Amino acid sequence: MTDFVLRKITTQIEEILHEGGPAATLPVLRGAIYAICSNPYAGRYEENLLPAMDALKPLALMLTDRLVAAMGGRDGIDAYGKGAIVGEAGEAEHGAIWHVSGGYGMRERLGECRAIVPSAMKVGGMGSTLDIPLGHLNAAYVRSRFDAITIACEDGPRSGEVLFALAMARGGRVHSRMGGLEIGQVKGEDGLR
Repeated sequence: MTDFVLRKITTQIEEILHEGGPAATLPVLRGAIYAICSNPYAGRYEENLLPAMDALKPLALMLTDRLVAAMGGRDGIDAYGKGAIVGEAGEAEHGAIWHVSGGYGMRERLGECRAIVPSAMKVGGMGSTLDIPLGHLNAAYVRSRFDAITIACEDGPRSGEVLFALAMARGGRVHSRMGGLEIGQVKGEDGLR
């Protein structure tokens, strides 16, 4: 990770007790963690960005470990997502390098995860927000896990920086009642159902 000099790590945990209806039997827990790093590609075009994906794997593992710990351990975490905000001197592709690294880190630590890791990225200035989509770890069609967590950093990413984020949840939307595949119906064979 030598090219991506780490400046800051922030962890965010949300405990959702209700959404206007009756209190949830078990509160939903959503968490996000992000790292602000220098962007070695800021202000210039780099043809080959692929080596950066491997360079960021240690960061992804560290962030995953910290987020799992902040959420009280691995048990019950059943949704995940990732995202990036690239500072103004960069380009969206500098956030896309997080696709493999971020997904790798979570899959390595969370165990069997067959569903795609939902992702969002953009170029934005300091204070930009990012809605990180969440989806079930093993079955993309579990509608109760279609959710998002919003992150923001008041002092980043600066022009020559990039924010790399991971997100996880324990439980779905409070009072989910949109039908579709229910948790008890998950087979976890193909990442879809």
